[in-house]
Amino acid sequence: MGSVKVTKEDIVRFAVEYDPQLFHIDEKAGESSIFGGLIASGWHTCSLVMKMMCDSYLLDSASMGSPGMENIKWVKPVRPNDVLTGFRTTIETKSSRSKPDRGFVKTLFEVFNDSQELVMSMEGVGMFRRKNVNKK
Repeated sequence: MGSVKVTKEDIVRFAVEYDPQLFHIDEKAGESSIFGGLIASGWHTCSLVMKMMCDSYLLDSASMGSPGMENIKWVKPVRPNDVLTGFRTTIETKSSRSKPDRGFVKTLFEVFNDSQELVMSMEGVGMFRRKNVNKK
């Protein structure tokens, strides 16, 4: 899906706005936390994945939104200067029974840092308009 470098400034800016826990916004607090340093909010990582999704395929698709994500797991902390790379794997596709103009794609998203360590995974279902559907 793509890659993105996460800077200290990005981590703090996001956290101040959306997740102001001390280990996300203050280096000294991060150092004395169980994480041993400043780390990105898991929600920041999710937002970065959403941007990778948009840049790599979603904006050029017939996306109709999503009913949600599940099984979000923050496996390892994301730290300043990590380069995150996202991958997607299609798990399942199916047509809507009640609305034949659309289908559902269940996808596994995995994000690795530049040390090839898994930092996050999640599954999501996307709704997409179907092509060439016979209309009655």
